[in-house]
Amino acid sequence: MDVIVIGGGLTGVTTAYQLRAAGHRVCVIEQHATVAQEASFGQGGLVLPTPLDVWFGPGLSFGMRQMLFGSRNGMLYQPGLSAAARSFARHLNVEREPERFAQQCTHLRPLIELSRRELGEIETRHAMEFEQRDGVLHLFRSARELKQAATALSLLQQFDYPHEVLDGDACRTIEPSVPKLEALAGGVFFPNERSANCPLFAKQLKSLLDEHAVQFALGRRAETIRLESGRVVVELAPEREGARPLEAGTEIIAGDALVLAAGAGTQNLLSQLGMRVPLYPVRLHALTAPIGYEEHAPHLAVVDYESRVTISRLHNRMRFASAPLLQGVRKTFRPTERKLRERALATLGQAGHTWVPGAAKLSALRDWDGIALMSPDGLPVTGVTAHPRLFINAGHGPSGWGLACGTAKVVADLVSNQPSELDAPSLAAISPARFGVGGSPSSRFDHR
Repeated sequence: MDVIVIGGGLTGVTTAYQLRAAGHRVCVIEQHATVAQEASFGQGGLVLPTPLDVWFGPGLSFGMRQMLFGSRNGMLYQPGLSAAARSFARHLNVEREPERFAQQCTHLRPLIELSRRELGEIETRHAMEFEQRDGVLHLFRSARELKQAATALSLLQQFDYPHEVLDGDACRTIEPSVPKLEALAGGVFFPNERSANCPLFAKQLKSLLDEHAVQFALGRRAETIRLESGRVVVELAPEREGARPLEAGTEIIAGDALVLAAGAGTQNLLSQLGMRVPLYPVRLHALTAPIGYEEHAPHLAVVDYESRVTISRLHNRMRFASAPLLQGVRKTFRPTERKLRERALATLGQAGHTWVPGAAKLSALRDWDGIALMSPDGLPVTGVTAHPRLFINAGHGPSGWGLACGTAKVVADLVSNQPSELDAPSLAAISPARFGVGGSPSSRFDHR
């Protein structure tokens, strides 16, 4: 089949890889000059989530008090939230209830393991190096935080995640960069979890796809999509300066199936077709700087449980990432107000100052912000829509970039009319059908 993928972020590139591996001809449309330029570019480094990392956990609270007076759970709020933002926060609050949280983690676990396997196969088959580093250490400042994490800690036991619950001294033994004078109630160490450079992985994967006849329309924006009985049609916006055209005069691309992996642009494209999924845009932030003093730099990825800030080492650089900003949709797509941006960057800087003081060369600090989509139940939106030729792969949020490797395999199997490797409950849990816009996860269409 001829399959069009809209979006050249990590999700789009991994989807293209799996589709090509399944034998399809693939064209990726990306509005930037290269891949992984938006949410993928500033990803914090954690490859796969655990129950401690997901953004619907019991340690998070999205009540009115947090919205009005600020929050220490990592999410920043714009005063005077819109009705849509308040509704999104209420949905996240439902997911953090212990029973619901456990149910969602149960659905997510098979996807995590599928993603781990698919990423491992890509990594091994192509001998890829993308600044991988073993070991993730979650740090808890107080006994209160450990109590908040009790449900997640019990799930680590239930799901047999390799991990160690440590006291403060043991945390400093494993990661000597943690200051001795900083209050530290304990930590959880995941020896088999990893951090790695997400945009570097995406760009290496794109180079592999270039060698395997995957077509990239870079610097081209999908302006209009049409779904017809026998094909899908994408109309491209006029070429940007410096863009590389597919062919001279090409403004329309037609195919047998279409996958929307367009990140923040997914909603607008769906709305053209009268479809809507309740994905909400949040603005993420990151700080990156060269390592200033090697003796102060961590060797593991460190996560501040309270602020949800991830501190990862990417070769000779440090990255501090997260601080999602929740506000009205229109405001999210405009430049952030100065005071809110300063709050977000201060959240990142404070986590760095607390856990790895002196590690980064602050004079060379670079900041970044970008938009990521989050679903109200914290799980990706992956699968076939009510139209059997249209698929969605979006809404992965900030929990771990490696999930895209698993959802890409799910999409490729659905497009290829092959049984999914996920169990039926997990497949249903991430399907667009849960929001009323999807077909059956087992939908089939004749692509001959």
